[in-house]
Amino acid sequence: MPMTDDMLALRDLCLEAGQVLLECFHAGVTVESKADESPVTEADRRAEAVILAGLARLYPGIPVIAEEAMAGGRQPEIGDRFFLVDPLDGTREFISGNGDFTVNIALVEKGVPVLGAVFAPLRGSFFAGALGVGAFEQAFDQAGNATGAVRPLKVRDRRDALPVAVASRSHRDAKTDDLLKVLGVADTVSVGSSLKFCLVARGEADFYPRFGRTMEWDTAAGHAVLVAAGGHVRGLDGGPFAYGKRDLPDDADFANPGFLAAGGEALIASAAAAVSGALANTAE
Repeated sequence: MPMTDDMLALRDLCLEAGQVLLECFHAGVTVESKADESPVTEADRRAEAVILAGLARLYPGIPVIAEEAMAGGRQPEIGDRFFLVDPLDGTREFISGNGDFTVNIALVEKGVPVLGAVFAPLRGSFFAGALGVGAFEQAFDQAGNATGAVRPLKVRDRRDALPVAVASRSHRDAKTDDLLKVLGVADTVSVGSSLKFCLVARGEADFYPRFGRTMEWDTAAGHAVLVAAGGHVRGLDGGPFAYGKRDLPDDADFANPGFLAAGGEALIASAAAAVSGALANTAE
């Protein structure tokens, strides 16, 4: 089954934004700090402008929650249907010269990411997924030319083998290490940005746990790709992991709690039980 028109539209936007990121990456950029002390560069702003202009042209009337616009205090009213945009996910990787940065675009309907696109410009890897359709990958060179055919993605079945996990390159913590030890994870691959979701969707890994804070625009696109490939994303308790979180305390609009992402539901259940046990022990 080929990619849908919506996937192709988001692919073209990702490629255009990716060219901006590569230009800045090779030229070198000045790093600034936002109010929350997280880094931001000219590349973030320029790539976001490209995506916002494209979404306004292609999907007029659908509001967009974008990371840099939000940082600047520009938050549109949203309903049940809206886009989430992170023009440069993995800014720390970008700044350090690592290739694990991505462009993320996702469409959310009634709290669920139903369409997602993730593009890693330096790696040349594009991923897309749509609920009820499937997930796909395509390779590109740094000029934006396709170097391979579109291929479907499918999570792997590892019920008879120890799972392989992916973990944050910049934000890994002791809780993550403890959980992976309890689950008997065979190996752990450190990867930046939303690529972690995509490696599970591709079948190169089985599990991605996250305890630390993320924002909805960090996770929605990868979430959509993984679920479309047959995977699952749940809260730390094993329950639903929803989007469109507003009116939260301490200026935490669109902030995520921890989550568990995996190719199989059994692994999610085991991880949620382990987390629940650890919390109970802490409370005692």
